[in-house]
Amino acid sequence: MPEEREIIGLIAGGGRFPFMVASSARKQGVRVVAVAHQGDTDPALADSVDKITWVKLGQLGKLINSFKKDGVRKALMAGTITKSRMFGKVRPDLKGLSLLSRIAILHDDGILRAVAAELAKEDIEIVSSIHYLPELLAPKGCLTKKRPGRKQEADIEFGWKVAKELGRLDVGQCVVIRDKTVLALEAIDGTDETIKRGGRIAGKDAVIVKISKPDQDLRFDVPSVGLETIKVMSQVKASVLAVEAGKTLIFDKPEMLEYADSLGISVVAY
Repeated sequence: MPEEREIIGLIAGGGRFPFMVASSARKQGVRVVAVAHQGDTDPALADSVDKITWVKLGQLGKLINSFKKDGVRKALMAGTITKSRMFGKVRPDLKGLSLLSRIAILHDDGILRAVAAELAKEDIEIVSSIHYLPELLAPKGCLTKKRPGRKQEADIEFGWKVAKELGRLDVGQCVVIRDKTVLALEAIDGTDETIKRGGRIAGKDAVIVKISKPDQDLRFDVPSVGLETIKVMSQVKASVLAVEAGKTLIFDKPEMLEYADSLGISVVAY
């Protein structure tokens, strides 16, 4: 009899990451069963997985039933969910309502850990979203031709402490600094808008620090940057992007670094 294929459940959000995870897993002979979110996940994902079920944000019961029906015992989370949709766009089923009623504060990690715990009760283990793509993790060092100057290094060190405290409160992962002054903190609007807000105040030469939270569960919500991050930085003439090595995903790395070099932007991973 033919050997039974490994199965992975893919809890998909928006962006390219779900496509990349699905492609890598299938190349390794893994059957990918996806649960995708209406309004966030690209419909084209249906052509990149073995099976797909569409849910509305909050339909946890439907998600679990779909995985159990297909024999999923391990699952991962990949892609973005538009956080602002939490206000007015959530359509929870009974299990989703039950979960939300037990969460004291609706912060990212609290919600995701609670979801992971509910899946564990159904014998579905959440594994790291980088399991199939470890090569996307940022290596340590300066990744661009231009290195940060002494003044920028001081801003990075200051911003790192601020970002870790922001993460400890489970608010966000990104801060914008200039001259050891906090210009913007990431909130529900996300990294790109934070860069724009802080960059406009700075005028030019803003330093962007994006790192993991102190107790971040890297099974989900891994910090990520990419070509689009540099494009947003270019709009406000920001000069440095600092990330955490081994704990940050870099998308479109060759194109991102080439574009950063063309603009004289420094990208470093500590």
